[in-house]
Amino acid sequence: MKVGVIGAGVMGQNHLRICAELKQVTGVLVHDVRPQAAEAAANRVGATVAGSLEALLDAADAVSICVPTPYHLETAERVAEAGVPMLIEKPICATVEEGERLLELLPRGLAVGVGQIERFNPIVEEIRKIVREPLYVELKRHNPASTRITGTSIVEDLMIHDIDILAHVLFPGAPYHVASAGDGDVCSALFRFDGCHAYLSASRKSSKKIRSIYIEEEERTIEGDFMAQEVYVHRKPGQYAADSERYVQENIIEKVLVNRVEPLRVELVAFLGAVAGGPVFPVTPAEAVENLRIAAAVEAGL
Repeated sequence: MKVGVIGAGVMGQNHLRICAELKQVTGVLVHDVRPQAAEAAANRVGATVAGSLEALLDAADAVSICVPTPYHLETAERVAEAGVPMLIEKPICATVEEGERLLELLPRGLAVGVGQIERFNPIVEEIRKIVREPLYVELKRHNPASTRITGTSIVEDLMIHDIDILAHVLFPGAPYHVASAGDGDVCSALFRFDGCHAYLSASRKSSKKIRSIYIEEEERTIEGDFMAQEVYVHRKPGQYAADSERYVQENIIEKVLVNRVEPLRVELVAFLGAVAGGPVFPVTPAEAVENLRIAAAVEAGL
C-alpha cells in the first residue's frame, strides 16, 4: 500500500516517519506547498516528493492530512473528490459548520478517520475497562507555549483531546451542561453529567507539560498519566491510625499493567487496517464533528 502525507510540518513528519517503518506500506509520498519543506522531510525517511496534490492523490492508496487546521476542509474535499481514503489530523475542521459540510461531502463507503491520538493511548482502554460509576473526573492538559500552533484555539488544540475522551469513552452519548472560563492561553471547563462532574483544564502558559486523568468513584480513585502511560488505582480499606497527633489513612495502591506503545503508530496501523477492509477506524468523522460542537460550547463561555 502506498501512503501519501499532505503537509510536512511537525505532525506530517511524524506520520512520514512511522509510515516509512510499517511493513504494510510499500511506498511513502509527501506533498507540501513549501517544496523545500517537503524535500527535507522526504530525505529524512526516504520518501518521494509529489510536486502537486493531484500527483500525490494519483499515486497514493491512502493519505494523512497534516496541513494547518484552516486548510482541512479544502484539502479533505479534494481528497474526497479523488476517492482516496484519508486520516485527518484533529480537529477535523476549523468550525462546526465546516465539519458538517465535510460530512455531507464524504462519499459513502470511503474509509475516513480523524486523528484524536489520545484515543489510541493504551491507558484509555485500560481506564475504560476499569471505570464503573464515576462521581468526579478531572483531566489536565498543560503545555509550554509553542510557535508551531497556528489557526487553532486552545480548546481545539489541547482541550479537544480530553473532550473526545469524555464524550466518546467515559460518557458516550450522555447529555451534559458545561460552564467555562479563560482566554486564548488558559481555559477551564466544568461539565455536569447525570451523577458526575467533570473538570477539564488546558493551558499554554505552563512550565511543566501535564497530561493527566483523575477519576473518583465510591470505593476507589483512578489516576492516569498519558505521557508515562501509567494507571494507578487507589482503594480505601477503611483503616485509620494516629501518628504524632495526626490521622493517617492506609490506602491500597494498585498499578495497572499497561503495554506501552507509540499512540500515533497504533493510530496509523488502525487506519491502514480500515483501508484494507479491516475494522472501522475508531474515531469517525461524525464523532470528530461532535467534539467540535462541544468545543464550541466551551468557547462560548470564554
